[in-house]
Amino acid sequence: MSTAPLTAEPTSPIAIPDFRRFWLARFIAVGATLSMVVLIGYQAYDIARSDYGYSRSEGAFLLGLLGLAQFIPLLLLTPVAGWTADRFDRRVVAACANISDCTIAGVLAYATWADTLTLPMLFALAAMHGAARVFLGPSMSAIAPNIVPLRLLPRAIALSSIAWQGASVLGPAVGGFLFAEAHWLPHALSAALLVCSALLVLSIRPVRAEQDAEPKHPIRQMVEGAQFTWRQRFLLGCITLDLFAVLLGGATAMLPVFARDILMVGPEGLGIMRGAPALGAAAVAAWMAWRPLENDVGKKMLLAVVGFGLATIAFGLSTNFAFSVAMLVLLGASDMISVFIRSSLVQLNTPDRMRGRVSAISGLAISASNELGEMQSGLAAAFLGAAGAVVFGGVGAIVVTVIWAAIFPELRRAKTFAPEFLPPRIEAEARLDAAKELSRES
Repeated sequence: MSTAPLTAEPTSPIAIPDFRRFWLARFIAVGATLSMVVLIGYQAYDIARSDYGYSRSEGAFLLGLLGLAQFIPLLLLTPVAGWTADRFDRRVVAACANISDCTIAGVLAYATWADTLTLPMLFALAAMHGAARVFLGPSMSAIAPNIVPLRLLPRAIALSSIAWQGASVLGPAVGGFLFAEAHWLPHALSAALLVCSALLVLSIRPVRAEQDAEPKHPIRQMVEGAQFTWRQRFLLGCITLDLFAVLLGGATAMLPVFARDILMVGPEGLGIMRGAPALGAAAVAAWMAWRPLENDVGKKMLLAVVGFGLATIAFGLSTNFAFSVAMLVLLGASDMISVFIRSSLVQLNTPDRMRGRVSAISGLAISASNELGEMQSGLAAAFLGAAGAVVFGGVGAIVVTVIWAAIFPELRRAKTFAPEFLPPRIEAEARLDAAKELSRES
């Protein structure tokens, strides 16, 4: 008789080596890219004010245009990026995107060191980053469901959010302090970290999506991803709620204005403020990784977006640095609850063969809310001032939430994360277990 011990099933995603590598790669890449993006905004605003003689309102509007420059490639390439994540090895797609961002960071480091940085160059590099990010998002989002058991996916999403938010705290903060020492240094560090992230992603076992039973033309597959999202009202409600609420409520685009001209705390203060929402989000994500939400998840998501809007209003009205940072922490905590619930619902209610395409559409909505939100904030700031634009956006986020709760009652009714679509193997196992249970009862 064999006495070999049975391999115990993991009780936490951290117990899975591939997930640990995935987590670290995500942490490194997010910290590096956010440091780069935040400083691109600060450098653009500073050059516009000092070299071009722009007023505060004109500089704020320029930040909105910078967000638009990042969004246009996302808009154009989203269908291709989603199809790529569903057709090819998701590790390779993510690694190539990281290497592209590495190149951008390297150019920024050299141009900053050589003092040859210009506004057109910054806009071009921002657009290139948008093109790289559109491929990174769907591939990385779709990897986690393939390397952890389905029952651990909500915890994996929470832990992945900790990586994202923790890096969002450290990346801009470290970048701001390094920028104060030598302007080129944070960009050089970002380039090195992005290479490390690419190597970590490639060390994960190969990850490819389930394929359709019959080969289909790529364009048809892209259209099918959009049609699936449109027909699934539940998914559509989750995705569009984030799109419109954050589009109106985005305060981060105005942070360079607050740092330089309202709170007068410079690049060091900008790094702290940019990392503050992520600090609140990371704390909430850590709690949910330990104690995942299980009941009334739809109502909690809607209430969290309302909290996001209230914190945004309070930040816009503040002229005290400590209170402003506290409101940004609260803003990030509220947003994390919404992001965690929405991400879990989207991933668990999407078949694996379409996860890349649906994740790309979700990523487009998130990017639209961020980049177009920056554009909206810039336009509003031109008429209302930076503080007025932030307050206006917070009110708008609350109004959108109330409207969405009425238009999409499915969101209010969502009780748990119960998946609608299961991978064929897991679905077959579930049916077999149900049949066994039925036979025992009879």
